Amino acid sequence: MASLGEVSALVLVAILWGGTNPFLKTGTEGLEQVKRENRMLQLLAEMKFLCFSYKYMVPFVFNQCGSIVYYLTLASTDLSLAVPLCNSLALIVTLVTGKILGEDIGGKRAVAGMLLTVFGVALCIAGSVTEKQ
Repeated sequence: MASLGEVSALVLVAILWGGTNPFLKTGTEGLEQVKRENRMLQLLAEMKFLCFSYKYMVPFVFNQCGSIVYYLTLASTDLSLAVPLCNSLALIVTLVTGKILGEDIGGKRAVAGMLLTVFGVALCIAGSVTEKQ
């Protein structure tokens, strides 16, 4: 059975991953303006642009903290619970965060998809609880 701490850690991962995605997207604005004459110089210029942009690096660090928590939680959590819970909830958090930032999330169909995803995650958690008993 998944403990409350494990489920909480997985929800934290989903929040860290999903909440940073829209900020990572906005942090890359202007990257397309970086132009160099060959591929290696282009790659280095793009890396420099991203590494020196706090709008990109701050959400990137939070996103990577989510990956560390995920890695540590996987040691004690069933994969059949961890993977769908983190990935599906991260998608929902991404949509909600994007909506808060003013992005178009797709209307009624997106909301229906989020509700179905939450229902599916609830089934995964319920199945994990009853399976272990």
